[in-house]
Amino acid sequence: MKAEYCADVVVIGAGPAGMAAAIAADGQGADVLLIDDNPAPGGQIWRGGPDKAPLAAQPRFTALQQSQVWRWHGVRVVAAPVPGKLLLDDGAEGRVLRYGKLIIASGARERLLPFPGWTLPGVCGAGGLQAMVKQGLQVERQRVVLAGSGPLLLASAQTLRKAGAKVLLIAEQARLAQLAHFAWGLRRYPARLQQAAGLFHALRGVPYRSNSHVLAAQGQQRLESVRVRQGERVIELPCDWLGVGYGLVPNTELAAALGCQLQQGAVMVDAMQQTSVPGVYAAGEVTGIGGVDKAWLEGRLAGLAACGAELAAQAMLPERQQALRFSQLLAQHFALQAAITELPRHDTLVCRCEDVLHGRLQAYDNWREAKLQTRCGMGACQGRICGTACQVLYGWQAEPPRPPLQPTPIRHLLHPDISPNLTEASQP
Repeated sequence: MKAEYCADVVVIGAGPAGMAAAIAADGQGADVLLIDDNPAPGGQIWRGGPDKAPLAAQPRFTALQQSQVWRWHGVRVVAAPVPGKLLLDDGAEGRVLRYGKLIIASGARERLLPFPGWTLPGVCGAGGLQAMVKQGLQVERQRVVLAGSGPLLLASAQTLRKAGAKVLLIAEQARLAQLAHFAWGLRRYPARLQQAAGLFHALRGVPYRSNSHVLAAQGQQRLESVRVRQGERVIELPCDWLGVGYGLVPNTELAAALGCQLQQGAVMVDAMQQTSVPGVYAAGEVTGIGGVDKAWLEGRLAGLAACGAELAAQAMLPERQQALRFSQLLAQHFALQAAITELPRHDTLVCRCEDVLHGRLQAYDNWREAKLQTRCGMGACQGRICGTACQVLYGWQAEPPRPPLQPTPIRHLLHPDISPNLTEASQP
């Protein structure tokens, strides 16, 4: 364990929100440290850094590179044992970091829901498949079906088609009326309307079907075909890849460990992006799903507020309100249909880490009871996947992971400021 590090402002997450927060705080003369577990900044949306980011994002990478912001990549937050300190893991050693102000920009993950065959090789998240292609997965001339809900399906389809894949179908579970109302609401957001039009133009010829969802993935050793319900009709499509994602879920684990109040699955913040814990701010998807523009705006606002530049931050509030309205538009018109919760069969896995079946979980009334009796949520992902699924399927509220928040060697926990507090925080 190395000696303690310190910084005036620490930003967790180097996606759009974290980048904006770090640049804004640096502009106020603060000593800023930006931490991310990926090898380059950009987060999920700009994965791979400036070399793979779209042209419109290049000035933002340039601004970060020209700043005085310290950057630690390949570093994960393991625990928040005492106020003002974090325990980090860089893969080789543990680090204790002391901060003055903390900005959480931990982003979001895909909401994955179980259905028959969802554990077959060749089946993954729609965004996960997009990320693998960006990292070099070869999909040229391979047949792909995308299903689920939300604009991420279109973005994933564009990436896959550009990489040479044959996108057979985009199955959107929202009804046509929902999509029409969403499209009408976009008239208040010209840039987003133009972006949506550009996506549909790039995907011309690809079938996009509303009121459609996957019934089952089929195959022996690997995915071979998928059954899809389109309204009252059921079709079967032979394919090589199936990407399924039902929107995004905020990554609130660190915020919860710090004691920040959550609301409807996201970190609750005030107008200045400050959480219920003084000196701790949150920005981007972790405060509610709203896209890259909301993330960048909230990140900049948080960076300014954390440095005491409240007048500059207040000038951004009208734009923030507009971004929040778009976030509400997304949530309203891509809400899940009840049919999605009826897909798992008795023998469908819900917790993949511990091999817990839907039939077993139906015998319990709440998350804690099911966890104690079946080990659901006690595997490597610590309930990040199955906890969200159980909330949708059974209405349970999953408990946040206990520290350590990420797997880490025991030797990284052996620090006089860490061990006693970590033990206490881990008690039921």
